[in-house]
Amino acid sequence: MDFGVTGKPGGRYLAGQYPKNAATDKNRGMSFAEIAAAKAAGQSDVSEMSFKDMWQKRYPGACYNVMDTSRIDGSLWGRNDYPWDKYFTNHADDAVLDWKPSGAQPLMLDSKVQAKINSTIGKKAIVVPAELEEKMKNDPELAKRVMIKVEDFIAKQDIMNPNPWKGYLIALDENGAIAHACVTSEKMSVSSAEFIEARKVREEKHAEYEKMWRGTARNAVL
Repeated sequence: MDFGVTGKPGGRYLAGQYPKNAATDKNRGMSFAEIAAAKAAGQSDVSEMSFKDMWQKRYPGACYNVMDTSRIDGSLWGRNDYPWDKYFTNHADDAVLDWKPSGAQPLMLDSKVQAKINSTIGKKAIVVPAELEEKMKNDPELAKRVMIKVEDFIAKQDIMNPNPWKGYLIALDENGAIAHACVTSEKMSVSSAEFIEARKVREEKHAEYEKMWRGTARNAVL
């Protein structure tokens, strides 16, 4: 499955419930780019902040783990029974990287799947490979660029699905690109494959309308 983030498999929308997080709401109005500008203006130097500090400063209470998810096959990450809920802690067990299914994939509405979804709503978690973390320690500008990229991804999902009751899991690759993503929402229950198919249909319709518009404009000139 492909969420259309970096061409790699893994993302999805899922259904769930959300307890409001006042601390997160308070910080949602100011982007990291704005925070960085404010810091540079005199409060403190953001270049001294680690990527982890940037992430948790922007999203208070968000989880952070250093793990290499490149070992995970994309087809596994996209399953309803994949234990992506295990990443929503600051001490995720490495065993999650070697997870294998024990049977057929359960339905989205399966009680166990829904329980996992419910446990992630209102939370944010990010997974950073050790190689990338080391790069960002030595290159603060890279850390800032990755942070802005992650924040932009979250902002775009908020626009696509304005329901504020969501959960986010983002896994980065060694270069700072988003390799896997999981977005949970109480009002949506759409698998990543269906999401991509719907987007493809929209793009095809847009191309068709644009072609029709160009033909109409050409005829008008003639």
